[in-house]
This record gives sequence, structure tokens and C-alpha cells, in this order.
Amino acid sequence: MRAVLINFVAAPAELDADAIFDLWPSLADISEAIASGGTRVTAVQMAGFSQHVVRRGIDYHFIDSRDMRGAGDLGRCAARLAGEAGADVVHVHGLAFARHAAVLTRCLPGVPVVLQDHANGLPSRWRHMPWRRWYGAAAGIVFTALEQAEPFTRRRLFGRHTRLIAIPESSSRFMPGDRDAARAATGLRGDPCVLSVGHLTAGKDPLTMLDGIAKASERLPGLQLWCAYGTAPLLPCVRRRIDGDARLAGRVHLLGAVPHADIERLMHAADFFVSASLAEGSGYALLEAMACGLRPVVTDIPSFRAITGAGRIGKLWSRGDATALAGALVAAASDVAASGIARDEVRDHFDASLSFAALGRQWAEAYRQLVDGRKAA
Repeated sequence: MRAVLINFVAAPAELDADAIFDLWPSLADISEAIASGGTRVTAVQMAGFSQHVVRRGIDYHFIDSRDMRGAGDLGRCAARLAGEAGADVVHVHGLAFARHAAVLTRCLPGVPVVLQDHANGLPSRWRHMPWRRWYGAAAGIVFTALEQAEPFTRRRLFGRHTRLIAIPESSSRFMPGDRDAARAATGLRGDPCVLSVGHLTAGKDPLTMLDGIAKASERLPGLQLWCAYGTAPLLPCVRRRIDGDARLAGRVHLLGAVPHADIERLMHAADFFVSASLAEGSGYALLEAMACGLRPVVTDIPSFRAITGAGRIGKLWSRGDATALAGALVAAASDVAASGIARDEVRDHFDASLSFAALGRQWAEAYRQLVDGRKAA
């Protein structure tokens, strides 16, 4: 099986191949996950130069797209490369590129095209009619959780014969580590020690997280929260909330931006990973936490339900509900005290369902179904 993966989002024109891999780790991560299942992978990336790179057995074609205009030019160029590669299936990153996928389908009759969601959201309502036609060209559409397709299916945007498939968006290379050594290296502490990794934005709902931590501290007096974040438009509000509550002052530690390589050690040091996200296409920080064996206490949203095995691993709580978060943290701490739930259980779940090897198997089966379905049509 030969899969050609296409990313129509053009990389910044000034970047070379190595810089693009650094900027977008998922370019290699998703390709390598798929290849681990025995699928032969060719990846096409729009850029400001043309170059063929072989990396870990995968062919990457960087295409100079600066003079290309619109879905037609880009789609035809990608179709030519996919045809030359002998594609059995074409895999397009992003539901926003359904029009490009429709061009690919016209250029490569008989080759199924699959779209992978990357938290793209619904198209504008006034453009539903052309989007129905473009989506209808796809043989399959992949979400982290099938529930994420509901806003699209409710508006009848997908084709009647388009197969909907659930596969996690990506995986993580993080590994478990020694907690005591990590605490000595990072200075993290707490009983329990809780870690948050996410932007301080409205969609991540940090104020509900703080309210939940304050409530939980009444039953978990040793609790300490450590927050790593990048963009932080709500930082002034967060600081005011911390300074205005004696339950939070001295208990919440704002770490700011932390290099990605250091996040793994923070996750080794913590007892729980907390997220108050209102919505996620997937949840990369959650995937990384579970790769480290860190127990999740996260909102009950579709992608998190899928990643945690419907809450079998960790605790789920109703988004926007600080009391529910407090209860989930107390229950998680009680579970650990009562049964000594090991990080091995979290990592075992990750290996079975979320690892590169697991995703490779899932993609291989999805491709097989799409190819067989097209042959039978």
C-alpha cells in the first residue's frame, strides 16, 4: 500500500527543509506513524523551494508553490506527484482543503482520497453548497473522535457514501521517567503535584481551572499547580485571580514558556495532568502526558474521551464546571492513595491505542477499507 500525504499549507518561504521539520513536527510524526504500520509513505509539503528529502525511509517532496494560484494549480501539482509515486490512496491534511481534494479526485479517478481533520471547524454557512460538493469527493474523513463529525453531518455536508473514521491526530515520542529525579531537576513539588500545559486563552479556560484548584485545595492541602504556557492574553486575569484568593496564592506557579524538550521532564515530575479545554481537535499535550504515564484529569470533550478510552484512564469532568474539576482531582488522588495506580497502566493504554505503532495499524486498516471500497464501487 502506497499512501501519498499532502499538506497544502505552505511553509514560510524563508525556511529550508530542516527548519520546516522543526516548525511542524507533525509533518514527520504523522508520516512516521503511518509508515510504522507497513504502509509506504510519500509526503508532499508546499514550500518556498523544491527539494526531495529522504528521512527515516520516507520520501518528502517539498514543492515550490509560490507561483501557484488556488486549489486548481495546487491540486493538479499534487495529483501529478501522487500519480508518479504510484499512490493507492491520497491523504490530505486539513478539512479546509476539501476543494483541493476534489481536484485530486478528478485527476486521479479510482484513487480514494481521505481528509484528516486538524481542528478546522465548519465552513461559513453561506458557502455550504460548494463545500458539500467538495467534501463529497472524499472517500473517507478522519477525526480523533467520531463525535467531532456531528456538526458537519447535522448540516449534511458530507457525502452519503463517505466513510467516517476515528483515529487520533498524532502521537508522541515522550517516554516515562523517574519522578524523584525529575522533581530534583525541575523543583516541582506537591502532594499532589499537578501540571497544566496550555495557552492562557479563553478556549483553554484557565480561570475555571484555577477555581477548581482552589476548591480542591480545601480537601487536598498539599496540592500545588504548575502552569507552562505559550501565548497568554489572559495572563493579567490569571494573576489577579491568584493574588485575590488565599487558597491559590503560593499554590499556583506560573512557569511561562517552557522549551518543548523540557516539558517531558515536567511531566515526569508531576502526579496529574490537568486541562480545562472547552474544545480540542486532538490534544497534543494530553498525548504527551499519557506517553509519560502521567494520569490525566481533563474535560469531558470528544477528543479527550477518545484519547482516555472514555475516561477509563484518568478522570473526565464537565467543562466549565470548577466543582466538577475539584471532585475529579480529589477522586484521582483518592484512587492513587487507595490502590497505588501505577503510571504503567497509563503507558500501557498509550502503547495499545495512541503510540506510533498503534496509529500505524489503524491507518493501514483505514486505507485498506477505502481502497477495497473503491474497487467494489
